[in-house]
Amino acid sequence: MAISLLWLTALCALAILFVLSPVSSIPLKARSDAVTQGTVVVDGVAPIAATDEHFICATLDWWPPEKCDYGTCAWGLASLLNLDLYNPILLNAVKAFSPLKLRLGGSLQDKVIYETGYSQQPCRPFVKNSSGMFGFSEGCLPMSRWDQLNEFFKKSSVTVIFGLNALNGRVPMRDGSLGGPWNYSNAAAFIRYTVDKGYCISGWELGNELSGSGVGARIDVDQYAADVNSLNFIVNEIYQDHPIKPLVLAPGGFFDANWFGGLVDKTKASSLDVITHHIYNLGPGVDEHLVDKILDPSYLDGVASVFRNLRDILRGSGAYTTAWVGEAGGAYNSGHHLVSDAFAFSFWYLDQLGMSSLYDTKTYCRQSLIGGNYGLLNTTTFKPNPDYYSALLWHRLMGQKVLSTAFYGTRKIRAYAHCARNTKGITLLLLNLDRNTTTQVQVSSKASNYVRTMKHHHRASKTRPSQVPEDEFREEYHLTADGGNLHSQTMLLNGKALEIDAQGSIPALEPINVDGSLPIHVHPLSIVFARIPYLYAPACL
Repeated sequence: MAISLLWLTALCALAILFVLSPVSSIPLKARSDAVTQGTVVVDGVAPIAATDEHFICATLDWWPPEKCDYGTCAWGLASLLNLDLYNPILLNAVKAFSPLKLRLGGSLQDKVIYETGYSQQPCRPFVKNSSGMFGFSEGCLPMSRWDQLNEFFKKSSVTVIFGLNALNGRVPMRDGSLGGPWNYSNAAAFIRYTVDKGYCISGWELGNELSGSGVGARIDVDQYAADVNSLNFIVNEIYQDHPIKPLVLAPGGFFDANWFGGLVDKTKASSLDVITHHIYNLGPGVDEHLVDKILDPSYLDGVASVFRNLRDILRGSGAYTTAWVGEAGGAYNSGHHLVSDAFAFSFWYLDQLGMSSLYDTKTYCRQSLIGGNYGLLNTTTFKPNPDYYSALLWHRLMGQKVLSTAFYGTRKIRAYAHCARNTKGITLLLLNLDRNTTTQVQVSSKASNYVRTMKHHHRASKTRPSQVPEDEFREEYHLTADGGNLHSQTMLLNGKALEIDAQGSIPALEPINVDGSLPIHVHPLSIVFARIPYLYAPACL
C-alpha cells in the first residue's frame, strides 16, 4: 500500500509539473501527418533593409453601397462618407495598433470635390452614373464629415495619409491621356482648412492609378511630375510656419518601370518623399483558383520583381524618395468572399509583408481596413477577419530591421526574419503552404551566435523543462484555420479561437513558451511567428 501511495504521489507530481510547464509543441494536427525536416539560416550580422517604424497600414475607400462586382455588392456602409465612426469594435480594432497608418483614397478619389472653397454646386454624395468614370458621378466631401473623421483619427491614434483628386483641370489629349496642368485650387483650400483646424495629416498623396497605362484615366509622366512639384509647393507654403511638413506622395498606381523611373528623375530635386504603388497580383476576385495561386510558391515569387525593380530605380537615382505599397488587396474588384476575408488569405498577406520588406519597402497599406471582400474587419459586423490578427501580430513582433533569411528543405515553407520589435533577439515568420506535411524547423545563424546560460545539448537530454532558465525559451504564435478549413473566417491562435468579447475588445494575443532546444513544428497549412530572444544578432543591437 505504501508503495502504491508513493507511485500515486509521484504520478501526481509529474502531472502537475506537466501542466505548469510552459513548454509545448502544441500538436495542432494528428501525428499521422507526414513529417519533414528543414533549417532556416538567419544572417544577423547586418540588416539588408529597414521598414518604417510603423510598417502596417490599411486603407479607407470612397466606394458607396452601390459599388458591385460580379453581381455582388460588398461595400455596404464602409465608405469614408458613411462609415459608423462610433462603432466600439472599429475604435478598439484601430487603437490596438497605436498607431495604425490609414491611407484615405481609392478609385473614386479623383472624382471627389472638397466642400471648402468650392461653391459651384451643392455638396452631394456619389450617385450611379453609367457614363461616368467607374460608373459614378462626382462626389463631395462635406467639411462636417471631415471634422468627424478627424475626431475619430485623434481618438484612435491614427496616422493619416490623404489621397487628393488629381484630375481637376485636365483636358483630353490626342493620345488618349488627360493633359493640362492640375488645377489645385480646391485641394489647396482643403489643405488650408485642415491646417487651420489643427488636424494632423502625415502625408498628402496625389492621384490614384493614373500612372503608366492608368486605370480609367492616365497622365503623361512629364505632366505628373510637374503636378507633384505643384503639390510640394502648396504644402510648403501652407505649412511654412509648422515645424514638421507632411510627406508628399505619388502616384498611387501600378508599377511601370519607365514611367516610375521618369517620375523619380523629374522630382528628385526636392518634391517627392514617397513613391507609392499598388499590388493586385492574384488577378480578378471572381477567379475560382485564388487559393491555388496563394499556396503556390512559384506564383508568390512572381511579384518579387516589382519590389526589386522599384528598389533598384530608387537606389540608382540618388533620390531620397522611399517606396511604399499604397494599396494592396491581392484580388481586384473587391476580392473574393471566403477567400480574401478568410484564413487562406493570411498566407498571401504575410508573404507580401515579408517579401516587400526585403526590398526596402517602408510601408504596406492593405486594401482595406473595412469594405469589400478583403477588409481586415467584416463590413457588416466590424468583427476582425483573420488577416486583422496577422497584421496585428506583425505590428507587435516584427521590428524595423530586416534580416537575410534562407530556408533549406521543402519549397513549401516561406521564411522571413526581422529583429524583434522593442526587445532582444529576432522574430521569425514561417508559412507552411503544404496541405499534408509538418516541417520541423531548426534555426541556425550565419556569423552570429546563440547566447545561452546553459549548454542546450546537455539541457535537452538531462534537464527537466522546469529547470530551463526563462531566456532559454522562445515565444511561439501558431495560427491555424478553425476546423482546418482555409475558407474559415475564424483564426485559431495556439489552438484557441480569436474572438472579440461582448464589449468589442480585441482579444489578447498570447504566445506559448517553448524550450529553445526543440525544433519549431510548423504544421500543415499553418503560420508561425517565433520570437527568439536567445539568438544574438549584431544587426539588432
